[in-house]
Amino acid sequence: MKPEIQIKTTVPTPATTKSKNGDSENGHEKCTFHHDMELDHRPPTREALLPDMARSYRMLLTSLGENPEREGLLKTPERAAKAMLFFTKGYDQCLEDVLNDAVFDEDHDEMVVVKDIEMFSMCEHHLVPFYGKVSIGYLPNKKILGLSKLARIVEIYCRRLQVQERLTKQIAIAVTKAVQPAGVAVVVEAAHMCMVMRGVQKINSKTTTSTMLGVFRDDPKTREEFLNLVKSK
Repeated sequence: MKPEIQIKTTVPTPATTKSKNGDSENGHEKCTFHHDMELDHRPPTREALLPDMARSYRMLLTSLGENPEREGLLKTPERAAKAMLFFTKGYDQCLEDVLNDAVFDEDHDEMVVVKDIEMFSMCEHHLVPFYGKVSIGYLPNKKILGLSKLARIVEIYCRRLQVQERLTKQIAIAVTKAVQPAGVAVVVEAAHMCMVMRGVQKINSKTTTSTMLGVFRDDPKTREEFLNLVKSK
């Protein structure tokens, strides 16, 4: 009888960023699809996750004391799974795909502002929506970006599980990567359903966050000009 041979296999784990004290900074070191600090998850096909997600929603309904077999809930697990994939479709997108050669050489050095871009996202703490508007300004440095691409950049990052603070910074960094401007400014104003529906239940509360890079951070006059443009009607 031949001796049993044991073969050890190793599964590569995603790289994580370590802080100075050696701890993981992003908290996603065990995430199967984690690739970078921007949470750019890329399973081969996200639709392949639908059966498992539907089973999870079915279990959730049962845990709530509901009957998943009653008429109104028969298709709910599948619908909820498809909805969640749509809400988080930003995981399937990257900046390069969205830009699609829409960066143009242009000798324009005056501020470009697109304001009140509608935004919907999912709070990663409670898995409930937050929504609002995004305003973006940048000071070109020989390159400009197709205006619709600014809205598409917002879509990439808001269609992921988010916190508003990170979302604001990710949008600013993406615009910087796209056209290497002299500066970028982003302001996000949003209402969070986790504050409206639970906890303090403050219906009219809104949260405003901003990220200022380059001249928008260093030059008070440039920053003030942007903020005045954003506030104007």
